[in-house]
Amino acid sequence: MIHGLHTIIYSDDADATRGFLSDVLGWPSIDAGGGWMIYRTPPAEMGVHPTVSEDGDQWAEAPHHQVSLMCDDIAAAVDELRAKGAEITGEVEDEGWGLVTHVTLPGAGAMMLYEPRHAVAHSLPS
Repeated sequence: MIHGLHTIIYSDDADATRGFLSDVLGWPSIDAGGGWMIYRTPPAEMGVHPTVSEDGDQWAEAPHHQVSLMCDDIAAAVDELRAKGAEITGEVEDEGWGLVTHVTLPGAGAMMLYEPRHAVAHSLPS
């Protein structure tokens, strides 16, 4: 039935964003035609969060979707990304569920980068 998850990043500078995905993150890609690149990403997983916390804090407006990059060692990932010219916005913060910062995608804003401290689902058997 479902065999994959396709995500899209909308960018004000698609060529710069594509260059970042190819050159900085090193993701291989195919041209689906006319320069429309599709990237092979690392394994994925999906969480579903409420828009309002149990304490009544507003976390997001519905509909809201987020794409995040996961890593095993955030300090090493930050160092490697900076060495490749990536802009890291903010210090790494411990959110309890993970260590978090953000990396700027040229033309597409900031994307969360985190080292999870929770169990991950991307390697579960099908």
